[in-house]
Amino acid sequence: MATAEKHERVTSDDIRAKLREIEGSLQHTTEEAAPIGKAVAVAAVVAVVVLAYALGRRRGRKRATFVEIRRI
Repeated sequence: MATAEKHERVTSDDIRAKLREIEGSLQHTTEEAAPIGKAVAVAAVVAVVVLAYALGRRRGRKRATFVEIRRI
């Protein structure tokens, strides 16, 4: 039926080693994702600037007075 398993105590050194392993993995993932994150941030800033320009230009055209000068 069920086999008897040997249970070992978990020491603080085991926990520290596992945390270092996780930290190394996390740093590797962060280093890989950094360029993508920077590109997305730059694209977002450009999109906001273009949107603000377009909306400001549209509002300016709506509020602008058109003066027509005719010569007789």
